[in-house]
Amino acid sequence: MAATEPMHNAPAKPWQPRAGGNKKQQVSQIRQWLSEAKAQILIDYRGLTVREITDLRKQLREVGAELHVVKNTLYRVARDNQLPEGLEQYLHGMTAIAFVKGDETAAAKAVSEYIKQARKSEVKALVLGERVYPADMVETLAKLPPREVMLAQFFGALQSPLSGLVGTLSEILGQFVRTLQAIADKKAETQS
Repeated sequence: MAATEPMHNAPAKPWQPRAGGNKKQQVSQIRQWLSEAKAQILIDYRGLTVREITDLRKQLREVGAELHVVKNTLYRVARDNQLPEGLEQYLHGMTAIAFVKGDETAAAKAVSEYIKQARKSEVKALVLGERVYPADMVETLAKLPPREVMLAQFFGALQSPLSGLVGTLSEILGQFVRTLQAIADKKAETQS
């Protein structure tokens, strides 16, 4: 009789995709998106129409990001249930994820501007590498200048002290040459 009773103390197994199922293909696709993405922006897309989601997808594609509606369970499975610390709290409800392959600031700007315009959805979180940031970091990231501008500013800042150093060294060398010339002129005067 004990053999027919259900075991209530057995630990629950995490969901695993079965061979040949559509879920297995979805998990595989999510893994591919994860491997290609530098960042992910999780969005609660409740209230957005199909047309609005399509518009957001188009804007994100233009800046090197792809927006996909993802089942939270399949996302967990795609990450082998190894979520970055703090991400679990954002994996509930309706989730669309912008997988960012290009400039993170441009993608953050596109999402922020669209959500302000639509006034129907909200950012849940930002994942950069294996770090999870709250929604307000997307707005902060969106305010940064594009990568090319930041690189130009960085190299300009590096170049400024170098050009100052070159100028200082040139001035020292110039003074040395003028001093030598003055000594040579003085010797020429005394010999005449």
